[in-house]
Amino acid sequence: MKDLSIANLLGIKYPIFQGGMAWVSDANLASAVSNAGGLGIIAAGNADANWLKSEIIKAQRLTDKPLGVNIMLLSPHVEEVVKLVAESSIEVIVTGAGNPGPYIEKWQEAGKKVIPVVSSVALAKRLADKGVDAIIAEGMEAGGHIGTTTTMALVPQIRDAINIPVIAAGGIADSRGIVAALALGANGVQIGTRFLVARECCIHQNYKHKVITATDRSTVISGESTGHPVRTLKNKLAREYSKLEKSGATLEELEQLGSGKLKLAVIDGDMDYGSPMAGQVAGLICKEQSVKEIIDELVEGIHPLLANIKERATWAK
Repeated sequence: MKDLSIANLLGIKYPIFQGGMAWVSDANLASAVSNAGGLGIIAAGNADANWLKSEIIKAQRLTDKPLGVNIMLLSPHVEEVVKLVAESSIEVIVTGAGNPGPYIEKWQEAGKKVIPVVSSVALAKRLADKGVDAIIAEGMEAGGHIGTTTTMALVPQIRDAINIPVIAAGGIADSRGIVAALALGANGVQIGTRFLVARECCIHQNYKHKVITATDRSTVISGESTGHPVRTLKNKLAREYSKLEKSGATLEELEQLGSGKLKLAVIDGDMDYGSPMAGQVAGLICKEQSVKEIIDELVEGIHPLLANIKERATWAK
């Protein structure tokens, strides 16, 4: 039987990925996650190769554990970033916002583990056939760019369709989410929103406060008319964007309103007109912690939950 262990595949202690969040997932956060036993991931976002190279060097000074880079395939710098990561000593390449098909062979020849983020069974199957090492199945509960299928529906369908490791993402912020993902057939999890409030996370304190004070109904989806929907925390920008969408605005008008707004939230802390991306699990997050405290809490909570489930499922023979 094929070994589907993410920990064995990547040489990490726990099958916990830190999400590659643009403007957020830098060397400090990624190295802290790797040091705590997970897989830290630097997000290339729309940055150029020079910025990414400096972050990789910094992260590798801070940890000797495996690291990943998330490459956003819609980036204007994608070609130079693809080349840089292929030539670097980074072990894992995660991709998003597109089909990495044209680059997979190049990365495989360089000895990289290739793990794309997908939101559909069809794309998962195509990429598995191309020989990627694992798939991140991301449900629409996630923050940032999302698909249209929930994690609970997506993960088991992808699990049934492919014979490589599956990492569940979207709507996971605590031990309960991890246990649920494992029950759905996942071999590991990717977590983003929970790490927004890590002490090692670079985002503005206003952003962290907005996550910590969020409720179950604090997020909203914008940009569905563009074909690239995004989940963020509700604010004035989200309301203005929604009004513009409903008015029949052009794609160019919508792009102009949304341009640069993630940076405005992350760096400047503008919670009115910035775009604070976060998943629906923000309502579960109530305090700032170190990365190690977060990961230890996630892992230590799993066994008591399993015991409790067994106790409550006495009817299952």
